[in-house]
Amino acid sequence: MVLLLLPLLAFALWWVSQKPSHQRDWAEDVSQLLRWEQRGSIVTLHQVRHFDWRSETDFTPRWETRQYDLDTLESADLVLSYWMGPHIAHTLVSFGFKDGRHLVFSLEIRKERGEAFSAVAGFFRQYESVLIASEEDDIIKTRTNARGEDVYLYRLAIPPEQLRTLFMAYLEKARDIEQHPQFYNTLTSNCTTIVVDIARHIAPGLPMDYRLLASGHFAEYAFDQGGLVAGYDFETLHRLGRITERAQTVSPTDNFSTRIREGLPTHAASAGFTETH
Repeated sequence: MVLLLLPLLAFALWWVSQKPSHQRDWAEDVSQLLRWEQRGSIVTLHQVRHFDWRSETDFTPRWETRQYDLDTLESADLVLSYWMGPHIAHTLVSFGFKDGRHLVFSLEIRKERGEAFSAVAGFFRQYESVLIASEEDDIIKTRTNARGEDVYLYRLAIPPEQLRTLFMAYLEKARDIEQHPQFYNTLTSNCTTIVVDIARHIAPGLPMDYRLLASGHFAEYAFDQGGLVAGYDFETLHRLGRITERAQTVSPTDNFSTRIREGLPTHAASAGFTETH
């Protein structure tokens, strides 16, 4: 029995000895922490990522400062990027403003320079977390164009008065990570669980579901909870929501955010509004 307990004790000691840190040689695309301040309805965000990606390894880095008026928030979109088959996807949320700008929030693994991701290692305190705020023609385009992932976009059915609550919840999460380094966990603290945790600010009764782990099915979970634009069945939203080909054919003179939303249902079909953006 003692021989069996010794390895468990050694693992437990190793586990508690692992401490998250912001002081490492980070990969360029996760090297900066999002910081922000607020004055009235105006929030100023520092270290918004706006890279120009030509390939996964060839890019021009830009970290910029942005100002947003919370009173002009008008939409939020769920983005799923499939990188490992139909059952696993990276989950992002993009907020839209009345001036046509969009800002994407994404919880990312904060890889060190030259480090590769392993889903198994993600269970064992091997990666820190970082919340990235990014322009769509960076964080979405790099997935469709540079990485060759398959990306879907769905309009979330969130009343305007609740958009501000969700947006600020992301900023508070960024501040929490800045002040308290945190480990990423493949199961309990990942790109999908953060979306659910933040959504519970306005819908505290969201149930647990296997699709929170099988993140490739998360959009269907959101649909079942009434979280996607109404008036369409899920198959239609899924079919129209695939933006991969549009993203890959955006010209340098096109507006990326406008182009990828062509043909997307953005209003309830039964409400008498225009159905596409």
